[in-house]
Amino acid sequence: MEFLTDNRIPIGGWAKAFVDWLTTNFELFFDQLANLLSGIISVLLYILQTPHPLIVIAIVTALAWWFRRSIGIAVFTCLGLLLIVNQGYWQETTETLALVLAASFVSMAVGVPLGIVAARRAWVYSIMRPILDLMQTIPTFVYLIPALILFGLGMVPGLIATVIFAIPAPIRLTRLGIISTPPSLVEAAESFGATPWQVLRKVEIPFAMPQIMAGLTQTIMLSLSMVVIAALVGADGLGVPVLRALNTVNIARGFESGLCIVILAIVLDRLFRTSDEGEGA
Repeated sequence: MEFLTDNRIPIGGWAKAFVDWLTTNFELFFDQLANLLSGIISVLLYILQTPHPLIVIAIVTALAWWFRRSIGIAVFTCLGLLLIVNQGYWQETTETLALVLAASFVSMAVGVPLGIVAARRAWVYSIMRPILDLMQTIPTFVYLIPALILFGLGMVPGLIATVIFAIPAPIRLTRLGIISTPPSLVEAAESFGATPWQVLRKVEIPFAMPQIMAGLTQTIMLSLSMVVIAALVGADGLGVPVLRALNTVNIARGFESGLCIVILAIVLDRLFRTSDEGEGA
């Protein structure tokens, strides 16, 4: 036993050395990436916060009706967002929504192509699978530390941590959708002279679209689950009042901000879900 403890493998030291190497050699890259991600979040915040809240609520309600064609969902969206305004959490809600939308955009933009590659090349997925398992199972606070070192305090490290946690969902579900395409459809397309790119664009992706949309919904929900954790590294949003309520044991404030997160989660889920089941609820 003493032999094992006296000859520790310096895993933590290797990790620290790797982060130090990244900080030393890729400081410019991480600065530019931080500026890009911060710019995306700033644009989303400008779009959500510049108009009057009632205008934004009206637009979101109209989108809910347009996407789902359900009076119940449109009414719930309108009343839920009005309740958030009534409770005084509109600014925090828009900050959270900007973070979730940015994280979802990045996750889907990276995850869908990786899922397609993993479906086309089995050896690629065999390499990616343990990495995806690690990203989903490692405690979030572990990669918050290097994100904080590389990007500093603010919304960007919260965004990076959220993307790391959420991106396995679109990768796995996109791959599942692509490999689930019936071989007969692929063979029929190839028999008519379709190129691999045409088969992917006109056969496999349309067939996999329900799974890809399910990956988007999962990404949004996973991003919302990171709201409070992102607040620990300076990300604005509904996680801040939740964290303050926890520190001060303020039950009222904690319930109010938690309810706002629940309302936002339900609204986003109803907007992007692919199944019509329970839409009237």
